[in-house]
Amino acid sequence: MAMIKEYETVIGLEVHVELATKTKIFCGCSTAFGGAPNTHTCPVCTGMPGTLPVLNKQVLEYAIAVGLATGCDITRYGKFDRKNYFYPDNPQNYQISQLYLPICRNGGIEIETQEGGRKTVGIHEIHMEEDAGKLIHDEWDECSLVDYNRSGVPLIEIVSEPDMRDAKEVIAYLEKLRLLIQYLGASDCKLQEGSMRADVNLSVREVGQKAFGTRTEMKNLNSFKAITRAIEGERERQIDLIEAGEAIIQETRRWDDAKGISYAMRSKEDAQDYRYFPDPDLAPIVVSDEMLAKIRAKQPEFRTEKMARYREEYGIPDYDIDIITSAKRMADLFEETVAICHQPKKVSNWLMGETMRLMKEKEIDAQDLHFSPQNLAKLIALTDSKAINGNVAKEVFEVMFDQDIEPEQYVEEHGLRTVNDAGALKKAIEEVIAGNPQSVEDYKNGKEKALGFLVGQTMKAMKGKAEPAMVNQILKEFLS
Repeated sequence: MAMIKEYETVIGLEVHVELATKTKIFCGCSTAFGGAPNTHTCPVCTGMPGTLPVLNKQVLEYAIAVGLATGCDITRYGKFDRKNYFYPDNPQNYQISQLYLPICRNGGIEIETQEGGRKTVGIHEIHMEEDAGKLIHDEWDECSLVDYNRSGVPLIEIVSEPDMRDAKEVIAYLEKLRLLIQYLGASDCKLQEGSMRADVNLSVREVGQKAFGTRTEMKNLNSFKAITRAIEGERERQIDLIEAGEAIIQETRRWDDAKGISYAMRSKEDAQDYRYFPDPDLAPIVVSDEMLAKIRAKQPEFRTEKMARYREEYGIPDYDIDIITSAKRMADLFEETVAICHQPKKVSNWLMGETMRLMKEKEIDAQDLHFSPQNLAKLIALTDSKAINGNVAKEVFEVMFDQDIEPEQYVEEHGLRTVNDAGALKKAIEEVIAGNPQSVEDYKNGKEKALGFLVGQTMKAMKGKAEPAMVNQILKEFLS
């Protein structure tokens, strides 16, 4: 009886991250996302003859900051190289990158494994380079157009070692890397806008085999779901080929997420195919002790340290801490609001409850939240003073979430302040009791739900501007 072979997947990643500079890597053009095609361009980033690139210092500082945060050795004397290839979105017919002396080397990121253990995914190198333009395929006119707005946008490419063994480890690594870079402020890492993209290098081998199998590369995957499906699909494809006795070709493949299949794009090039050579127009990069010390001193408090401090300083549950610190913008909102109102649990409740609900409903990321901590603190103060009740507070917050309105002014302008006039409230309750004799009878017969109905009717009569606790108390007095 033939033994069933077991296979192991070997995965390494090349992650491209667009840096959060306001201008491009070698010129002064804007890096803002969007804009009409070819409006964020100049002779330098469109590769005009006779132009000279000048390195944006902020790009170098961001690259070093990411390197320090991932435990890399920083290359103190480096340079840029030209990677020669010909493609319509590459106006110079070469890309300025780093092959021989990348800015960062030999780092790693620790992740949690599925079994609950920990492992370090090695980082082979991090290098700086410029992005290419974008081809837009017009199916109606059957032509392709080129937008050079993205050409020259600064990138770092983070090349891992082939240390990951399944899609879950890959996602854990990417999530940790993304959060670390966001905490640094080096990039927003929005996969949907292409500011973080992953190329997956994958091979399979029999369990116990030391030599790597032949790998393929899947390019520019821009969602965690697509990455997971691409890994699982390519693993199955390679195993099927091995089982059929066929050879795996080293090649670049494109993953079609809609169809759930990959297809070959081109055979995998070697470095020599790009004819790399040092860029003659750019001066060498010298990282001084002073520069390194300044960048190291500016490193932020990362998530692990923040979580420990939250437990000690704020005393909120671990579940809250885990959610709040999973996005830097959320953590900033929390800390800044607590500094104003000194009520960590109430701030946490607003972020964990209504904020998360509206983010999911409106499909936005935490980094796109734009209501201010000052206004959230004012809303909490309004509810604490019983100037508005909980339902009105949620109504106000929903507007504040979209428009960052000043809550006190909004409450006054829309007449939402809680009615504390006991006379008016008693009159409304008398009318509700008179109009709902059956519910009154049900309550007196021990049906507690009937009281809830009467409270609801009273709140409706008061247009939501009564304090539910006061309504409950007065109703019980009338019904006793």
